[in-house]
Amino acid sequence: MDLHEYQGKELLKSFGVRIQEGIVAHTPEEAYNAAIELKEKYNSGWCVVKAQVHAGGRGKGGGVKLAKSPDEAKMHASNIIGMHLITPQTSAEGKLVRKVLIAQDVYYPGETETKEFYVSVLTDRGRQCNVIIYSTGGGMNIEEVAEKTPHLVHKEMIDPAYGLRAFQLNKIAFNLGLSGTAFKEMRSFISNIYNTFVSSDASLIEINPCLKSSDNLIIAADTKVSLDDNGLFRHADLEAMRDTDEEDPIEVEAKEHDLNYVKLDGNVGCMVNGAGLAMATMDIIKLSGGDPANFLDVGGTADANRVEKAFRIILKDPNVKAILINIFGGIVRCDRVAQGVVDAYKSIGDIPVPIIVRLQGTNADEGKKIIDESGLKVHSAILLKEAADLISKVLK
Repeated sequence: MDLHEYQGKELLKSFGVRIQEGIVAHTPEEAYNAAIELKEKYNSGWCVVKAQVHAGGRGKGGGVKLAKSPDEAKMHASNIIGMHLITPQTSAEGKLVRKVLIAQDVYYPGETETKEFYVSVLTDRGRQCNVIIYSTGGGMNIEEVAEKTPHLVHKEMIDPAYGLRAFQLNKIAFNLGLSGTAFKEMRSFISNIYNTFVSSDASLIEINPCLKSSDNLIIAADTKVSLDDNGLFRHADLEAMRDTDEEDPIEVEAKEHDLNYVKLDGNVGCMVNGAGLAMATMDIIKLSGGDPANFLDVGGTADANRVEKAFRIILKDPNVKAILINIFGGIVRCDRVAQGVVDAYKSIGDIPVPIIVRLQGTNADEGKKIIDESGLKVHSAILLKEAADLISKVLK
C-alpha cells in the first residue's frame, strides 16, 4: 500500500525524522490560507505547491511549483488541482490530482550551502536483509545518476541479527561528505528512518531529496513510503490512510471480495487457485499466443459465489477476449468448482467471450463431465496442453 507524500512525512515525523512541514489543500482557497499560515509560522513568503498523487516524477510533469507569495500559491494550486498529471511513472492518461501539499521553503539562505542527497531503505530479497541505498546525487535526476555515475550510489547491508549499527551510521554520513553538526544530524536521521521502516512493516522508504539545509539540518524534503500489505493487520492506523481514489477501481473491488487481483494489459483473463499456479498459467497464455489480462487468485474456496464475483471482475476489462480458469483440486474438489462455474455462468447470463476451464486433481473427471453436460459455451480440459491449444484456437 502506497502513502501520499504528506502521509509518509507524518509517519516519519512520528519517529523523530525532521521533515519539510506542510498543509494539505483541496481547493485554491485552502492553498492560499495554507501559504499564509506557513508564512506566519516560518517567516518566509515562499512555499512549494506539490501535487499529491501516487507517482514519482511529479516535478517533471508540472506537478511541483515554487510560489513566492500566497497569491502565487493559489494560482499554482488552481492549475494543478483537477489536472491529469502525466509523469514517467503514470499511464498516458496520467493521474487526476485531487489535492496539493503546500510545503514550507527549506532552501533558505544561511551559513553554508544547501545540498541534496538521496536516501532509501528497502529489502534485498536476494541477500535476505534490509539495505540502505544512498547517494550524493539526489534530486529529480537520480535515475540518471544511477545510470551514468553508479560509483556515486552506495549500499549498506543491514544484518537482521544485529540491526543498524553505529559504525554503519558513521560510514553513511562520511560517504556523503558531511562533518560537524550535519554529520551528527545525518546519523540521527538515518537511524530514525530505519526505525520507521522496521516498525511500520514498510517495503520501501525513499527520501529524495534528503536535504542538508543552510544551517546544517537534515530534512526529508520529499518522501515515498510503501507498506507491506501483509503487515497491515498490525497497523490499523496506517491502513486507514489508504486512498482508494489512487488505486485501480477493479482492484479495489476485488480486495473487498477477498480476491487477489492485479490488472495487466493483455487479452486473456485468468482465474486460478494459488499464486504459483497463476504465474504458470500466465506463462502458458503467453506461449499460446495470448497475453494475460490479469492475475487473479480465487484462493482455496472456489465456490459458486467467489467464481461469480471473479467472473464479473474479469469481464469489467474491455480488453478481455477469452477467460482461462485453471484449477488444481487439492483441498477444493474439481466437481465443486465446475458446478460453481456453471452456476455463476447461469447467474450472470450471456458471457460474450469464450471460457476455457482446465481442472486437474480431486474429482477432475467428474468436474469435466459437469462442464461438458451443462450445455453452456464452455470448453473443458484436463491437461495443461489441452488448455493451451484451446486458447490458441479461440484467439484466432
